[in-house]
Amino acid sequence: MQLRLELFVEAPEQSLSFYRRILGFEIQGPTNADYTLLTNDDAVIAINRRSALSSDHPLRIETGEKVGLGVEIVLSVTDIEGAYRKAKESGWPLTDLALQPWGLRDFRLIDPDGYYVRVTSRHTS
Repeated sequence: MQLRLELFVEAPEQSLSFYRRILGFEIQGPTNADYTLLTNDDAVIAINRRSALSSDHPLRIETGEKVGLGVEIVLSVTDIEGAYRKAKESGWPLTDLALQPWGLRDFRLIDPDGYYVRVTSRHTS
């Protein structure tokens, strides 16, 4: 089994910039205004334009409503220090790199649409 995450966003160009510039994702395959596939190692995220959803789609929300409530996107990386440094250099607001009680180090940030993202080490240090 493999997981592919599909995010429905207000402004795809902002989300693409965020995931590429701050978290190191790369575009895979063709890109268009309504759908773009991003990958980083085994992580796969599709960026979809929210307005392309039909008016009766269960994921359709009104502009200004919070998205992603109850969901935490967790990205496990081999080089947590490198990932943190890259994210920090971008100037995007994020938490400090911290050791968690369960033994992994992580930092957290919120993407342009309000999706909560945790970037964590793959192994305890």
